Amino acid sequence: MTEKEMLQKNIEEFARLQKYMVLTQDKESAAYKEMKGRYIELKVILTACGINLTELDIIKE
Repeated sequence: MTEKEMLQKNIEEFARLQKYMVLTQDKESAAYKEMKGRYIELKVILTACGINLTELDIIKE
């Protein structure tokens, strides 16, 4: 997998994960906490790769 393909995959996962987080009503549930952990991981990865998350990050946590 090329670097470009990996970035695209991570951006798509980040966007999809945020949609799931928005749909989750119970922010204290185990599922939401797992999603939030992955959300933070993806933010770190994408930021380290130089991706500006200003437009992509709808959760902003």
